[in-house]
Amino acid sequence: MTTIDETHLIGIALPHKTTNLNGQSNKDCGALWQKFESEKIFEKIPGKLDNEVIAVYYEYDGDHMKPFAYFIGCRVKEDQEVPDELSKLIIPKGSYNKHVAKGKMPECIGQAWAEIWQSETNRSFTADFEVYGQKSYDWNNAEVNIFLSVKHI
Repeated sequence: MTTIDETHLIGIALPHKTTNLNGQSNKDCGALWQKFESEKIFEKIPGKLDNEVIAVYYEYDGDHMKPFAYFIGCRVKEDQEVPDELSKLIIPKGSYNKHVAKGKMPECIGQAWAEIWQSETNRSFTADFEVYGQKSYDWNNAEVNIFLSVKHI
Protein backbone atom coordinates (compact mmCIF):
# COMPACT_ATOMS: atom_id res chain seq x y z
CA MET A 1 0.00 0.00 0.00
CA THR A 2 1.21 3.47 -0.88
CA THR A 3 -0.09 6.97 -0.16
CA ILE A 4 -0.68 9.15 -3.20
CA ASP A 5 -1.11 12.90 -2.89
CA GLU A 6 -4.03 14.75 -4.41
CA THR A 7 -3.54 14.73 -8.18
CA HIS A 8 -5.03 17.28 -10.58
CA LEU A 9 -5.90 16.20 -14.12
CA ILE A 10 -7.23 17.88 -17.24
CA GLY A 11 -8.85 15.79 -19.94
CA ILE A 12 -12.24 14.43 -21.00
CA ALA A 13 -14.96 12.52 -19.17
CA LEU A 14 -17.74 10.22 -20.25
CA PRO A 15 -20.93 12.32 -20.43
CA HIS A 16 -22.74 9.66 -18.34
CA LYS A 17 -21.86 6.86 -15.95
CA THR A 18 -21.18 3.40 -17.30
CA THR A 19 -21.29 -0.11 -15.86
CA ASN A 20 -19.38 -3.36 -16.15
CA LEU A 21 -22.65 -5.25 -16.75
CA ASN A 22 -22.93 -6.81 -20.22
CA GLY A 23 -19.58 -5.32 -21.27
CA GLN A 24 -21.06 -1.80 -21.45
CA SER A 25 -17.97 -0.15 -19.94
CA ASN A 26 -15.74 -1.72 -22.62
CA LYS A 27 -17.83 0.05 -25.29
CA ASP A 28 -18.15 3.36 -23.42
CA CYS A 29 -14.54 3.59 -22.22
CA GLY A 30 -13.27 2.42 -25.62
CA ALA A 31 -15.29 5.18 -27.31
CA LEU A 32 -13.81 7.78 -24.94
CA TRP A 33 -10.30 6.53 -25.78
CA GLN A 34 -11.13 6.85 -29.49
CA LYS A 35 -12.27 10.44 -28.91
CA PHE A 36 -9.10 11.16 -26.86
CA GLU A 37 -6.97 9.91 -29.76
CA SER A 38 -8.94 11.17 -32.77
CA GLU A 39 -9.43 14.68 -31.35
CA LYS A 40 -5.80 14.82 -30.18
CA ILE A 41 -6.86 15.71 -26.63
CA PHE A 42 -3.34 15.01 -25.29
CA GLU A 43 -2.01 17.90 -27.37
CA LYS A 44 -4.80 20.24 -26.17
CA ILE A 45 -4.02 19.77 -22.46
CA PRO A 46 -2.05 22.81 -21.22
CA GLY A 47 0.71 22.63 -18.62
CA LYS A 48 1.18 18.86 -18.57
CA LEU A 49 3.58 17.81 -15.78
CA ASP A 50 4.67 14.69 -17.71
CA ASN A 51 3.75 12.63 -20.79
CA GLU A 52 1.68 10.03 -18.94
CA VAL A 53 -1.99 9.55 -19.69
CA ILE A 54 -4.19 8.61 -16.76
CA ALA A 55 -7.57 6.86 -16.97
CA VAL A 56 -9.69 7.23 -13.82
CA TYR A 57 -12.68 5.25 -12.56
CA TYR A 58 -14.54 7.33 -9.96
CA GLU A 59 -17.91 8.28 -8.43
CA TYR A 60 -18.78 4.63 -7.93
CA ASP A 61 -22.41 3.95 -6.98
CA GLY A 62 -21.20 0.94 -4.98
CA ASP A 63 -18.81 -1.84 -5.96
CA HIS A 64 -17.32 -2.57 -9.39
CA MET A 65 -20.63 -3.91 -10.72
CA LYS A 66 -22.49 -0.65 -10.02
CA PRO A 67 -22.36 2.45 -12.27
CA PHE A 68 -19.23 4.62 -12.23
CA ALA A 69 -17.77 7.65 -14.01
CA TYR A 70 -14.71 7.50 -16.30
CA PHE A 71 -12.12 10.16 -17.21
CA ILE A 72 -8.97 10.27 -19.38
CA GLY A 73 -6.40 13.02 -18.93
CA CYS A 74 -2.96 14.19 -17.84
CA ARG A 75 -1.43 15.54 -14.63
CA VAL A 76 -1.34 19.33 -14.32
CA LYS A 77 -0.62 21.91 -11.63
CA GLU A 78 -3.45 22.66 -9.22
CA ASP A 79 -4.01 26.16 -10.60
CA GLN A 80 -3.84 25.24 -14.30
CA GLU A 81 -6.52 26.94 -16.42
CA VAL A 82 -8.92 24.45 -18.02
CA PRO A 83 -9.76 25.01 -21.72
CA ASP A 84 -13.49 25.27 -22.43
CA GLU A 85 -13.73 21.96 -24.28
CA LEU A 86 -11.93 20.01 -21.53
CA SER A 87 -12.68 19.08 -17.91
CA LYS A 88 -10.76 18.88 -14.65
CA LEU A 89 -10.71 15.98 -12.22
CA ILE A 90 -8.98 15.59 -8.86
CA ILE A 91 -7.82 12.19 -7.69
CA PRO A 92 -8.10 12.41 -3.89
CA LYS A 93 -5.14 11.88 -1.60
CA GLY A 94 -5.35 8.41 -0.14
CA SER A 95 -4.06 4.89 0.20
CA TYR A 96 -3.68 2.88 -2.99
CA ASN A 97 -2.61 -0.65 -3.91
CA LYS A 98 -0.55 -0.93 -7.09
CA HIS A 99 -1.14 -3.68 -9.64
CA VAL A 100 0.72 -4.06 -12.92
CA ALA A 101 -0.96 -5.18 -16.15
CA LYS A 102 1.56 -6.78 -18.53
CA GLY A 103 1.18 -8.17 -22.02
CA LYS A 104 -0.67 -7.43 -25.23
CA MET A 105 -2.91 -4.33 -25.22
CA PRO A 106 -5.74 -3.92 -24.54
CA GLU A 107 -6.33 -7.51 -23.44
CA CYS A 108 -3.84 -7.27 -20.56
CA ILE A 109 -5.91 -4.46 -19.00
CA GLY A 110 -9.08 -6.58 -19.04
CA GLN A 111 -7.19 -9.54 -17.58
CA ALA A 112 -5.75 -7.40 -14.79
CA TRP A 113 -9.19 -6.05 -13.85
CA ALA A 114 -10.69 -9.56 -13.89
CA GLU A 115 -8.00 -10.60 -11.39
CA ILE A 116 -8.61 -7.48 -9.27
CA TRP A 117 -12.36 -8.18 -9.14
CA GLN A 118 -11.65 -11.71 -7.88
CA SER A 119 -9.12 -10.53 -5.29
CA GLU A 120 -9.74 -9.86 -1.61
CA THR A 121 -8.45 -6.27 -1.87
CA ASN A 122 -10.24 -4.05 0.66
CA ARG A 123 -11.22 -1.42 -1.92
CA SER A 124 -12.74 1.93 -0.97
CA PHE A 125 -14.14 2.66 -4.49
CA THR A 126 -13.24 6.36 -4.32
CA ALA A 127 -10.96 6.58 -7.37
CA ASP A 128 -9.03 3.87 -9.19
CA PHE A 129 -6.71 4.74 -12.06
CA GLU A 130 -4.45 3.37 -14.78
CA VAL A 131 -1.19 5.11 -15.68
CA TYR A 132 -0.13 4.84 -19.31
CA GLY A 133 3.54 5.79 -19.51
CA GLN A 134 6.58 4.90 -21.59
CA LYS A 135 6.18 1.16 -20.93
CA SER A 136 2.66 1.13 -22.41
CA TYR A 137 3.73 2.24 -25.90
CA ASP A 138 4.63 -1.28 -27.17
CA TRP A 139 1.16 -2.76 -27.58
CA ASN A 140 2.56 -6.28 -27.96
CA ASN A 141 4.46 -6.11 -24.67
CA ALA A 142 2.90 -3.31 -22.63
CA GLU A 143 3.09 -2.52 -18.94
CA VAL A 144 0.42 -0.36 -17.28
CA ASN A 145 0.26 0.52 -13.59
CA ILE A 146 -3.16 0.28 -11.97
CA PHE A 147 -3.80 1.96 -8.62
CA LEU A 148 -6.78 0.90 -6.49
CA SER A 149 -8.12 3.09 -3.69
CA VAL A 150 -8.16 1.00 -0.52
CA LYS A 151 -9.59 1.36 2.96
CA HIS A 152 -7.31 1.89 5.93
CA ILE A 153 -7.22 -1.19 8.11
